[in-house]
Amino acid sequence: MPEKAIAVMKRYELKYIVSAEQRAFLESALEGHMKIDKYGITSIASLYYDTLDYRLIRNSIEKPPFKEKIRLRSYGIATDDSPVFLELKRKYDGVVYKRRVQSTIPVVESFFRRDGDIAADGQIAREIAYFRDFYGTLVPACLIVYDRAAYYEPGGDLRLTLDGNPRYRIDQLDLKTSMEGTSLLPEGYSILEIKVQLAMPLWLTHILDEGKIYRASFSKYGEAYKTQAIRLFQERKSNLWTPSSTPSSPNP
Repeated sequence: MPEKAIAVMKRYELKYIVSAEQRAFLESALEGHMKIDKYGITSIASLYYDTLDYRLIRNSIEKPPFKEKIRLRSYGIATDDSPVFLELKRKYDGVVYKRRVQSTIPVVESFFRRDGDIAADGQIAREIAYFRDFYGTLVPACLIVYDRAAYYEPGGDLRLTLDGNPRYRIDQLDLKTSMEGTSLLPEGYSILEIKVQLAMPLWLTHILDEGKIYRASFSKYGEAYKTQAIRLFQERKSNLWTPSSTPSSPNP
């Protein structure tokens, strides 16, 4: 299971949107520099929790210096007994800080109902519990799914991921149903994330330049929220206008 032993992460995360052609170029250019991890391509599902008025994601898409999210992640379709990871992700001044604990779905659901805790003790568990208590009621808000290929630099701290077919749904908000959803990008496009603790190596900078791969601001949950908000607005606007509501011409 990817990154199973990692409980605390601090790094820069640089994002790019790449076409199928750019992805093929990148995968070829990485040979000799990075290796794909032993899991190959893994389907990952992240269930984002938010307040009833979507306070967390509304704040995030405004791009403040500090923002935070909480999500429950599984690798493949989960069961009540399989391991899942409750993650608290914070970003300040471009640096991403992530805390996570391993748990199970029933324990996490009890935690958000305030019927139990996610762990008996531990600093990370206390941070996550403080986050829950600070925001009050947190409920499942959006499920994000994608097919990830993860690369690592042997002997280094550089990590790179390619997330294909990113998709979302706002119904069936659980990790046990399916990995289906509505696409967030045009067919064939992927999200490239480069994760570094210090500076990006020059060889990777040259590859990005050659492939004309440029930085992009992209949040999967943020894009899903904005996409859904636009759809709801368009439906509401359409429902407000009907032929019968068209003003009639004044009598001569």
